[in-house]
Amino acid sequence: MRFVIVTGMSGAGKDTALRFLEDMDYFCVGNLPIPLIKPFAEISVDGKSSEMNKIAITVDVRSGSMLEGVEQALCDIENAGIKYEILYLDASDETLIKRYKESRRPHPMAEPGGRVEDGIANERRRTAFLKNRADFIIDTSQLLTRELKAEMNRIFMQGKSYKNLYVSVVSFGFKYGIPTDADLVFDVRFLPNPYYDVNLRPFTGLDENIREFVMASPESTIFLDKLEDMLRFLIPNYVKEGKNQLVVAVGCTGGRHRSVTLAQGIYERLKKDPDYGIRIDHRDMAKDLVKKQTDYEVN
Repeated sequence: MRFVIVTGMSGAGKDTALRFLEDMDYFCVGNLPIPLIKPFAEISVDGKSSEMNKIAITVDVRSGSMLEGVEQALCDIENAGIKYEILYLDASDETLIKRYKESRRPHPMAEPGGRVEDGIANERRRTAFLKNRADFIIDTSQLLTRELKAEMNRIFMQGKSYKNLYVSVVSFGFKYGIPTDADLVFDVRFLPNPYYDVNLRPFTGLDENIREFVMASPESTIFLDKLEDMLRFLIPNYVKEGKNQLVVAVGCTGGRHRSVTLAQGIYERLKKDPDYGIRIDHRDMAKDLVKKQTDYEVN
């Protein structure tokens, strides 16, 4: 039997994760009262039905003061010889605040009429012990719904090893600002710029002619080799220190040609590693094009 406890920050995607597990044929129970965790686990283990061999429950701050009893409940099921796994969904404070403002729902840990920020801080304190015990931590700050689904499928369906780290490779334009959540920033404006070739200017770093132009410079390959080597050194050490989200930002002037080519290149090299999740985001790739089209329409 596989017994999964889904927990984490409100707004980080616990309900979505539970729906994904249900799609994976897990028997799911949302917000199970804390005193029922041990009896429910024992009934599940003793059950003869094959439909109950994969079980998932959610536990969160909606349990109120009973949340303090989770640690004892976990010890009780451990002593009963029942194995369990904890999936902790997290997200940055900025992301959680944005999600709550968009949904216009009150945070469960905020005082009536109080600030969402205070509720988030309170919840982090109260759920810290669950995060420390978690087998899997997924930071959903940068994840699309389909990316969260793919990551959970990798863990709970394919049974692949998981190192609690999700790497986001982001291309950007310096004229639009450095990504605020970037952990590592690399400037590739030292490379030849396709922008100055009017025949290449309309294309992006995802087009073959731009990739050929950028990669024709020997420095591009050297840069990719050195960046890959450094990231393969850093990532296991970040994992060891408990980091669960790494944002690698690669920038050029407008974020359309060179940064897209190099970011895509490092993504292609790293995505072959099964030990962590990875995504690519070309933040500013279409901005110049949109601006030019708008100017044309106005004129």
